Amino acid sequence: MNLPELAAFLKSRRDRIRPSDVGLPTGPRRRVPGLRREEVAQLAGLSADYYTELERGGSVQPSAQVVAALARALRLNGDERDHLFNLAGRAVPPAAQGPTAHVQPALLGLLDRLTTTPAQVITDLHETVVQNELAVALVGRHPAVSGPAASFVYRWFTDPGARAIYPLDEHPHQSQAFVADLRAVAARRGRDPEVAGMVAELGRRSQEFAALWGTHDVALRRADHKRIVHPALGDIELDCHSLFSEDGRQRLLWFTAPPGSEGAAQLELLSVIGTQDMAASENPS
Repeated sequence: MNLPELAAFLKSRRDRIRPSDVGLPTGPRRRVPGLRREEVAQLAGLSADYYTELERGGSVQPSAQVVAALARALRLNGDERDHLFNLAGRAVPPAAQGPTAHVQPALLGLLDRLTTTPAQVITDLHETVVQNELAVALVGRHPAVSGPAASFVYRWFTDPGARAIYPLDEHPHQSQAFVADLRAVAARRGRDPEVAGMVAELGRRSQEFAALWGTHDVALRRADHKRIVHPALGDIELDCHSLFSEDGRQRLLWFTAPPGSEGAAQLELLSVIGTQDMAASENPS
């Protein structure tokens, strides 16, 4: 770990970003050319004191999750992101796997502009990479786990608690859709050991998964109508849309409701309620 270089690199990247680039207001009294420290901390989901200590070259040792969050907040490209991991003394993760994946710039740029609707970026294995605040309020913050459990598909078939986000009568549809999507991903990735390992483990742990896998149904989840169970607002009927990255390894999901519908009114209320102990405990995709 090279703390002085890490601090200098963070400051140099912060200085180059305009507030408008990340959806922040531009006021007349700004004393810095780029973002303020507290703004970077906010974008990365960190405390201002923690980020300030990092940029001062203090003794804090950021985790891989924190480094990934900083890379997203500072809009680093692939080489810059890898450099940040190296400076922090963390192993550079694959570009599009797991919660530490580097969000593809086109998807991140769109996510920045989706300020009035819940939206998040996930991998093709349904691992949540980044969420806006409305997505956190709607479906909960993704759990800080790694390995197969980072995938909502994996948790869906191995953890009964993961299913509480959908009404019971929708569980069969969700199971079928998840398995059909996973088969499409497995075919596209070819002999990928990560996918093969997940399929094998799910086949051993879940009779439901094994039976559905045996049907050979295949269909990427491009759009879906969902009923999401929210702890404060009850069932919310929404349309979920997907935009795929060019390589298919990441997806931008966003949730909408027809104007004038009950779902639209609930989304408006959700923006008022926010994440004050109201967010659901799981994170579907």
